[in-house]
Amino acid sequence: MSTRLGADATDRFREVLTRRIGLALTDVPDETLTEILRRRTAATRTDADAYLAGLARERAAGTEVGALARELTINETYFFRNPEQFDALGQVVLPERLAARARERRLRLLSAACSSGEEAYTMATVLRDRVPREGWDVEVLGVDLDPGMVERARRARYGEWSLRATPPAERRRWFHGTGDRIVPDDSLRALVRFTVGNLADDDARLWEPGTYDVIFCRNALMYFTGAQIRAATARLVEALAPGGFLFLGHAEVAHGRVAELTLRHSHDTFYYQRGPAVREQRPPAPPPPPPPPVAPPPARAPDAWERVLALLRAERFDAALELVRTVPQETDEVLTTHAALLIQHGRLEHAEALCRRLLERDGLHAGAHYLLALCREGDGDPRGAAEHDRRAAYLDPGFALPRLRLGLLARRDGDRDTARRELEDALRLLACEDERRLLLFGGGFSRPALITLCRAELRACG
Repeated sequence: MSTRLGADATDRFREVLTRRIGLALTDVPDETLTEILRRRTAATRTDADAYLAGLARERAAGTEVGALARELTINETYFFRNPEQFDALGQVVLPERLAARARERRLRLLSAACSSGEEAYTMATVLRDRVPREGWDVEVLGVDLDPGMVERARRARYGEWSLRATPPAERRRWFHGTGDRIVPDDSLRALVRFTVGNLADDDARLWEPGTYDVIFCRNALMYFTGAQIRAATARLVEALAPGGFLFLGHAEVAHGRVAELTLRHSHDTFYYQRGPAVREQRPPAPPPPPPPPVAPPPARAPDAWERVLALLRAERFDAALELVRTVPQETDEVLTTHAALLIQHGRLEHAEALCRRLLERDGLHAGAHYLLALCREGDGDPRGAAEHDRRAAYLDPGFALPRLRLGLLARRDGDRDTARRELEDALRLLACEDERRLLLFGGGFSRPALITLCRAELRACG
């Protein structure tokens, strides 16, 4: 079977991958995609047209999609990775969920993008320590789009490298065997099951509303396009039980607030908690009053603006977004705050338009460049994000937040030296950063929380 590729085959391949899996491929060169397409057409003994047609029809968790995911994503995982998150799970999250579920005596946890299963089994070790064994119905579900990885997780055979971060006491307690035949204890395996699925697949069974008490979804969203990040986040939020918790990767969690989730911080890590009631159960907000026949007097504008700032300080971001739209004076500060709130609510296109308007007024507006960087990052364009972050840092050398984002982007790319340098600068600048600027640009993070995040990221850089 010929594997000769047509001129447009690579572009079609890129489009199908983005649409079916959600992967942002802006940083993947055409030559790399062409070579992957050539290998897969040869392996499946099809020509490019037939292969792409079949891929377009395949569900976003099929065998061929799994093979492509192995080519385009990193399956780096190991037991007890980022242990501070498991400390928070055991010492904060599970006690709260046990109290909330005392009547049902049922807990459901999800390891999304679980790869070969190490994360799910680590979650099980925490459950065994914290949840009574008698009378409780407890399960960890591991989900991955790659059937091969799911099969490895079910087989549960690991090598020494997978236990490189496992404390010796935990290893003795929960794992048996040596070399490349290390297995989790049967008591852990009894808690965990695995299935094939994908964040980009709108699977009603997997994402049944209110199902999960805890979701771990670490270092998966960073591969997605902006639209797919928003869609996947909506699925995760909907699938959480009221009061449930969401753990994201360290580089993902600093992006800003997620609608319907409250930021939590403990054990040197950040995570999110869903509110006690879903949004659909809230009474609809009353319609705004009709505008008066004449413009309000200028003296009312400062009152409205001060109310916006008060709502920001109280972390009432939904109300702040509604109110900022009514502030009659379009000052730079009002436009900046409006754009920042839109980003926190995932409305990147509208936010970017406001930032462009700010830059039309003042091309040297550091805040507008920083917000544009968040928009670019949310749309899966890390290079564009880094460019705007660098402009913001250059235009205002005292601005801590673009340095923080540059450090996180560099760490994500594996450039530890750059990450360490940028994060050290951010840490130094955060100590004296203006309170008002943290309020407008901090995305719900306080100064101590941002400082803690910087320190945690620096430790992770080694």
